[in-house]
Amino acid sequence: MGMTDMKADTQHHGRRGIATARFVVAGLAALVLAGCASTPTETEVVEPARSVAEYVIGPGDTLQIFVWQHPEVSVTIPVRPDGKISTPLVEDMLAVGKTPTQLARDLEGRLGEYIRAPSVSVIVSGFVGTFENQVRVVGQAAEPQSIPYRDGMTLLDVMIQVGGLSNTAAGNRAKVIRRADGKQTEIEVKVADLLNRGKIEANIPMRPGDVLIIPQSRL
Repeated sequence: MGMTDMKADTQHHGRRGIATARFVVAGLAALVLAGCASTPTETEVVEPARSVAEYVIGPGDTLQIFVWQHPEVSVTIPVRPDGKISTPLVEDMLAVGKTPTQLARDLEGRLGEYIRAPSVSVIVSGFVGTFENQVRVVGQAAEPQSIPYRDGMTLLDVMIQVGGLSNTAAGNRAKVIRRADGKQTEIEVKVADLLNRGKIEANIPMRPGDVLIIPQSRL
């Protein structure tokens, strides 16, 4: 074989090698892209949105009612025991059981009789809530009262809110009355051990509508 033939053969094999290498690289790239397409990345994983229940207005709540550009009818008022409110232009509107947004829309409907296209905002500044969303403490607490339920509330949270036990309380004979699925249950709780001895196992989670009863110590 002459020098010219050897040179031509070398160039031919070189071109075949380059073509083969390009084919292999293209194949690897296709595999990588296919793997990326079949495997979801972290940004593609979307968690379902969490639904958060709106606050429901209850008797005794304090409401700030703002009517845009009409300060003369913007007021801060309590919700009456009968569940209704009265503003300068709206009398005896039911507020209990509604969310602030629902009440604002209802007020806009009534105020529309006197004001052109009213825009109303309702803010709850003093929270009490409906009975179903309260924890009531009766008996020998320092300050027996109804407390608006908060997510994650515990027995210790409740006792801090009511100022602890009274001097005549039998804290370890306390009980929680709880209604669930139409049934009433009694849960014995040792409040004195929780507050005075730090027994954290007595710190049970509370539920909306719970009633904590603290009896008087036997004399």
